[in-house]
Amino acid sequence: MSYPEKVYFGDDGEISANFRPADTRPEHGEPGNGIHYLATTEVTKGEFGLYRVMMKPKAGGPSTHFHRTISESFYILSGTVRLYNGDKWIDAGQGDFLHVPQGGLHAFRNDSDAPAEMLLLFTPGAPREEYFERVASVPAEELSEFRDKHDSYFL
Repeated sequence: MSYPEKVYFGDDGEISANFRPADTRPEHGEPGNGIHYLATTEVTKGEFGLYRVMMKPKAGGPSTHFHRTISESFYILSGTVRLYNGDKWIDAGQGDFLHVPQGGLHAFRNDSDAPAEMLLLFTPGAPREEYFERVASVPAEELSEFRDKHDSYFL
């Protein structure tokens, strides 16, 4: 395995980093129960999407699903997140990690009486923001088409 092809051809580097303070308000939802768009596919030029998910106690989560084009990884920052690995539910805590390749069944939820936080990583990057922002308000008769558009196939 080798490094990817070069995408930067300058000789001196450039000032192009993006800093995000920890106290930045989430782009979707509210503090303590929202999603921070840390590195969208637009920012990373399609390489990946990274999101910080903050869940209130008993927040629930999506049911079992899979993606055809993107992998999804979960890194637990705090609290307990129930992760489904396609075979069983796992109570994941701080520092636990789950990688789900394309096609892998998975789900997550916060069933605990305490808040929880995790990082979600999608590779390659995909424009997940519209999915996060609209999925809860899509009419039932349009939900299947909306999910297909966003590479989310629920069982």
